[in-house]
Amino acid sequence: MGVEKEFMSVKIRLKRIGTKNTPVYRVVVANGRSPRDGKFIEEIGSYQPLMKGDNVKLDVARADYWISKGAQPSDTVASFLRKLKRAVK
Repeated sequence: MGVEKEFMSVKIRLKRIGTKNTPVYRVVVANGRSPRDGKFIEEIGSYQPLMKGDNVKLDVARADYWISKGAQPSDTVASFLRKLKRAVK
């Protein structure tokens, strides 16, 4: 009998913490099966959509670390990463 290892899919996604009509999100690394606002592995940033200007704070080094380990960023988080990496250059 062969033993197969089952790898959990790790996602980098948004977790909502804001109240009604005032959205605030945290960028978290979480198991793909956990609920949106549930348990997570690590918090690596935040996003405040109502704030003007610099509304995304993200630890790009930690995000790159998790991506190198196989984590999949959501579409929104991937766009944040592209935007922040472009701003650094």
